[in-house]
Amino acid sequence: MHKILTFNQISVKGLERFCREKYEVASEIGSPTAIMLRSQKLTPELIPDTTKAIGRAGAGVNNIPLEYCTEQGITVFNAPGANANAVKELIICSLLLCSRGIAEGIQYVQGLDAMDDVQEMHKLLEKEKKQFKGSEIAGKTLGVVGLGAIGSMVAKTALRLGMNVIGYDPALSVEAAWRLPSEVERIENLQSLLSKADYVTLHLPVLDATRNLINSEMVGSFKKGACLLNFARPEIVDTDAVVSALDQGLLRRYATDFPEPALIGRADVLLMPHIGASTDEAEENCAIMVANQLVDFIENGNVRNSVNFPNVYLERTEGYRIAITNRNIPKMLGNVLAEFSDREINVIDMLNKSRQDIAYNLLDIDVEPTDELLAAIKEIEGVVSVRAL
Repeated sequence: MHKILTFNQISVKGLERFCREKYEVASEIGSPTAIMLRSQKLTPELIPDTTKAIGRAGAGVNNIPLEYCTEQGITVFNAPGANANAVKELIICSLLLCSRGIAEGIQYVQGLDAMDDVQEMHKLLEKEKKQFKGSEIAGKTLGVVGLGAIGSMVAKTALRLGMNVIGYDPALSVEAAWRLPSEVERIENLQSLLSKADYVTLHLPVLDATRNLINSEMVGSFKKGACLLNFARPEIVDTDAVVSALDQGLLRRYATDFPEPALIGRADVLLMPHIGASTDEAEENCAIMVANQLVDFIENGNVRNSVNFPNVYLERTEGYRIAITNRNIPKMLGNVLAEFSDREINVIDMLNKSRQDIAYNLLDIDVEPTDELLAAIKEIEGVVSVRAL
C-alpha cells in the first residue's frame, strides 16, 4: 500500500484517482510515499523522510521548499493550465470592470436602501448614471505579458471580443507558440508593449527576472491612462510604483487578486480576495491532473509537469523497472550500468534526462532487482535515491 498525505481540502474527484486496493489517503498518516496539497505552506520539517513526490494541486509552487526537495531527490509536480479557464474568465470580467463603472454603479445602488418610491429611484438613477459612464473594450489594445496556458487563452478570448491583442514573452516555448492565434502581434520588448496597450495583463511566474518587473522605472513606459491587471503573482508588481503611477495619472486603474494595505480604499483600484482559481471546476481539474501524475510516478516512475525534475516518460512493456535519481555529474550513468553488467543483467530499455543539478533515469531490466542490487546502486557516489517499481 502506498500512502498519500494530504493537506488542505482536495477535490474528491482527484482523490478518487488513488484506487483503494493500492493507496491509503489521509490528512494524518505516517510514512507517506507522496504528499498532495494546495496552498499549505510546506516546510522541510513537515516532509517525512519517506516522501518521494509532492503534488501541488495548482500552478504556483512558492509554498514548497523546492531547493530542499531537489536536494533530497523529491519530485515536485504542479498542474499548469488546469485552472487556466477560471483565471481567464476572471481577467475578462476585470477588463469590463476596469472599462465600465460597473462596480461603482452596483455600490451606488446598494446605498439607496432608504428609498421606497420606485419612480423616484428610477428618476434619480437616470440623473446619476452619467457618473458611471465607461468605454467599450472592443477596438482597444490588450497587451498580454506571458503567453503560456492562461495568457494564450486570454488572448484568444480578447480577440473574439473585438480587441486588438499584442503579446510579449521572452521565453515562449514552441508548444505555446502553436497555441497562440496568428492575430496576436508579437512584441520584442516589454517597454514597447506597455507604450501601445490600453490594458496590460500579466501572466508570469515568480523568477529573479520577473520579481518587481513592474517597478518605478517600468511604469514610465505605460501608455497614459492604461489599466494594469495582475492575476499572476504579487511579487511581479512593485505596489509602491503602481500607487505612484495611479497618483500621477500614468495608470487609470489597477485590478489585482492580491490586495495590500496601500491599495485599500482607492477608487482607482479593483481588489479581489485571491479568487483567480476559486471555482469548483478548477479545483477538480487541478486535483485530477496532479493525482494522475502522482500515480504514474509512483507506479511507473514517469515524470510529467515537474518543476524541479526533468520530464521523463518511458512506455512500460516488459521486464522490471528501476528509477534512479542522481546528481548531474560525469560518469554517473556508466557507474550505474556497470552494476548491471557485473551481474550479467540485461537492460531492455532506458531513458536518462537531466535538469540543472539533478538527473533522473528509468531502466527496464530482464530480471527482478534484488535488494543487494538496489543497495549497490544506492552506494554509488552521487546517487540520491533508487526505487524498484
